[in-house]
Amino acid sequence: MARLRKILIVGGGAAGWLVACYLAKAVNAAAPDAIRVELVESPGIGLLGVGEATFPSIRGTLSAIGLDERRFLAGATATYKQGIHYRHWVRPPGAPGADHFFHPFNAPSQRPGGPELLPYWLLGEAPAGLSFAEAVSMQTLLVGHNRAPKRLRDPDYQGPLNHAYHFDAALFARVLAEHGERTLGVRRHLATIGRVELDEGGAIAGVVTAELGTFSADLYVDCTGLRSLLSGGAMRSPFRSRRDVLFADRAVAMQVPYPSPDAPIPSCTIATAQEAGWIWDIGLQRRRGTGYVYSSRHTSQERAEEVFRRYLGPAAEGVEPLHIRFETGYRPQHWRRNCVAVGLAGGFVEPLESTGIALVELGAYLLTHLLPGDTGDMERAARHYNEMMVARYERIIDFIKMHYCLSQRRDAPFWADNADPAGIPDALRDKLAQWRHRPPHRLDFVGDLEMFLVSSWQYVLYGMEFRTDLEPMRSAYPRAEEARREFAMIQLAARQALGDLPGHRELVEGLCREHAQRGRDAAAAAAG
Repeated sequence: MARLRKILIVGGGAAGWLVACYLAKAVNAAAPDAIRVELVESPGIGLLGVGEATFPSIRGTLSAIGLDERRFLAGATATYKQGIHYRHWVRPPGAPGADHFFHPFNAPSQRPGGPELLPYWLLGEAPAGLSFAEAVSMQTLLVGHNRAPKRLRDPDYQGPLNHAYHFDAALFARVLAEHGERTLGVRRHLATIGRVELDEGGAIAGVVTAELGTFSADLYVDCTGLRSLLSGGAMRSPFRSRRDVLFADRAVAMQVPYPSPDAPIPSCTIATAQEAGWIWDIGLQRRRGTGYVYSSRHTSQERAEEVFRRYLGPAAEGVEPLHIRFETGYRPQHWRRNCVAVGLAGGFVEPLESTGIALVELGAYLLTHLLPGDTGDMERAARHYNEMMVARYERIIDFIKMHYCLSQRRDAPFWADNADPAGIPDALRDKLAQWRHRPPHRLDFVGDLEMFLVSSWQYVLYGMEFRTDLEPMRSAYPRAEEARREFAMIQLAARQALGDLPGHRELVEGLCREHAQRGRDAAAAAAG
């Protein structure tokens, strides 16, 4: 069998360059140039500069490829994300009751040897009026006061509070491209794919460009986005739609300014429910990235834009919107013969909970660690890869559906349809039935197949005011006094942290200034 010598990534953008950097760093770490990593992208296909929200795994990925955090923040106009703030998901605006909840990235506090706090919160042992997230994590209070998750002195990608990032997706791709070419040895080709050639066995023999002729490789990675030029096109890998579960299939997006240059930057994604979907609102360094994700079955494009502009108010005046079509689903055969689809080429889940970049990270990680030593092992690696990706997609879809189906909103057909049991996957229905009498536990999840930890399920479940009746089991939880002390300590620690952590904008601008100064120092040293 032939040894694997060359991997060609087709398509740039955040997905293509993230895969290229991760592969190049991993496969050449021990033996430089053992496997060549090359990327071909079209200079004529523009990148969408919409704001992109990420998952905490991005910190490990960027650290693994050796990208300096300050360089990343400055180049991608990135900011920090500590969770998701949900507005009007439980009930419509104006209805009695809480109008928001927070999904923090920090796990619930639990001291070594201390009691798990969730059962005691369910039994009413926490201070009155505190939501589950407020009671068990100081992150809720800190985000509410626009604090950053770390300090200037903390090492790259580390800090007291778990976090991810917001960034401009097009600028992020440029940062990765520069890092991939200059630091990791990725060879970049600017050319437009005209057609894909297959061999007699149905594998890809080469991709043909008008500008540079034919490119061939042992393994091809399709990062051509929703076009899925290789996987969906040439390889005809079927697409499994999940529109029966998640109804949103359209988005209208705008980039809008802050009211002033020094306006606070929220360190969380804000997700505000609307009549036929929800609006994302994320803060970058100099602007907000916003968009309305909606179901075309439940509203029109014109009405969606009207609702969106009403939300944005004066900030949207004179701004032209970008309209996007998509469908939630995935290709069960992400890896087919010698072609692997990563990112949108392999599937898409609506952007609630920010799984887009995280799925690219997962694809890069699986590909790297399942990479066969020779081309004859492709089938075995593909089977394992596909099983893992399908399981991950299905569990993400379950998690996102839970946000919708637990809502008490019945003010619009979109919300009523989401509560219909017919649209709730069997696995999710089974979990919810069990959780009526016990809280979610890590044993409910298979670790390597999950995007979301059990704490995320708990935060959303109880943020949506799901009821778990533990009263018949009260005697099984005898450590109430310890739990009450721990709840009090969390509140005290949160108030103390307010004085220790800087403001979010303050930290971001400070790190970017340090990056600029390093550049000036390097230039001065080079000039002698």
